[in-house]
Amino acid sequence: MAIKGSTATKTAKSLFLTFTVLLSLSFFIFFFFFTSPVTEPTNSLPQTSFLSSQNSIKVYVANLPRSLNYGLLQQYWDSNHPDSRITSDPDHQISTTHFSKPTRYPPYPENPLIKQYSAEYWIMGDLETPQGMRTASFAKRVFDVNEADVVFVPFFATLSAEMELGSGSGAFKKKAGNGDYLRQKKVLDFVRNTDAWKRSGGRDHVFVLTDPVAMWHFREEIAPAVLLVVDFGGWYRLDTKSSGGISSDTIRHTQVSLLKDVIVPYTHLLPRLQLSENQKRHTLLYFKGAKHRHRGGLVREKLWDLLVNEPGVIMEEGFPNATGREQSIKGMRSSEFCLHPAGDTPTSCRLFDAIQSLCIPVIVSDNVELPFEGMVDYSTFSVFVAVSDALRPNWLVSHLRSISEKLKNEFRQTMAKVQPVFVYDNGHPDGIGPIPPDGAVNHIWRKVHQKLPAIKEAIVRGKRKPANTSIPLRCHCT
Repeated sequence: MAIKGSTATKTAKSLFLTFTVLLSLSFFIFFFFFTSPVTEPTNSLPQTSFLSSQNSIKVYVANLPRSLNYGLLQQYWDSNHPDSRITSDPDHQISTTHFSKPTRYPPYPENPLIKQYSAEYWIMGDLETPQGMRTASFAKRVFDVNEADVVFVPFFATLSAEMELGSGSGAFKKKAGNGDYLRQKKVLDFVRNTDAWKRSGGRDHVFVLTDPVAMWHFREEIAPAVLLVVDFGGWYRLDTKSSGGISSDTIRHTQVSLLKDVIVPYTHLLPRLQLSENQKRHTLLYFKGAKHRHRGGLVREKLWDLLVNEPGVIMEEGFPNATGREQSIKGMRSSEFCLHPAGDTPTSCRLFDAIQSLCIPVIVSDNVELPFEGMVDYSTFSVFVAVSDALRPNWLVSHLRSISEKLKNEFRQTMAKVQPVFVYDNGHPDGIGPIPPDGAVNHIWRKVHQKLPAIKEAIVRGKRKPANTSIPLRCHCT
């Protein structure tokens, strides 16, 4: 019996020891896997960290001569010739008193015909800002082209075009005696002789072409690149020409496409109205602009005739320049809705002035493309109207009057939230300094970043093409 008891005791001790070991192991596994801090992978940083490896785009700035950007800007201010297209040129008055000495980073023109296209200035200013001040920038500047996702071409193409147009020489579409043509050619000769262009065929190069006539003489040559444009309206004529002169409402995408290009905002010319400053609006619908336009803008003249005598509607000729600016501010801030029919191009800076004025946009343009779609839902603060409906007598006014106060207030509240998205200005007169993280410049680079897989695919596809073959037109959009 003693032997049996001893054996039982040993068995019990063995079972207890086994149980203890298993229990300890269980606690160890639990604490190791469930209570230990989890280390985040290096590429999983918060979305607000713009310079993380996942949330930035690496940009190399092509080494163009300064005469094609800031030197060109200095040339503008040194000029004694006011813009022939406007009665009062604010820059000519300013330059004679304030900018007699050259500066490294001159300010961009205040002339509204040019200022509305100033994206090139603010994008370049961000890239020129010292890296230590660029913590909020989505674009990370690199100085080795082999490290870059894209190559930024720092040509102030809009300024170049507008200087030629404003000179009154009449040589814009000619080559002889055209300073803009010579600058365009200089840019193209430079970039096409770089290894980066030869390697990619220009597909990873970025041009800012906010003016519808920027780089007019060399659009076919830069068509493979990423083009930052306010809309595709400035390309209609070239695409019509490429189709053998047959006019069409459809752009053939031989040069521009949403697959590779980015729609960017105009620079607004009117100041921002805070939601807290909004007051009772007594006008139903407001429009200020030219009555007579061309091509797609012919609808504007028809709308004008339909609406000009409607109660609660104000239709004014003019542009928000020095004399019309205050009138535009008053008109937009006192109106419920602001009309946006197509002009020479499907959009205009008027849309972005309306957003900054909390005036609900009424967009009458069947072919409109808008900035940052996919990031911004315009249907939450704008009214979209088919041209056929807008041209029905009494239809548009009746439709706008049927929109409830509740919905109009919701539109304005949403508009107030998206106002910063369309702002380029970083608050620094020379454009050099930290940018707002939720502003237009970062949104542009985020859109370019979305194009990278398609850009890289197009480059790879281009490399495997046999010699003496061409890519079909249907593939030019990629």
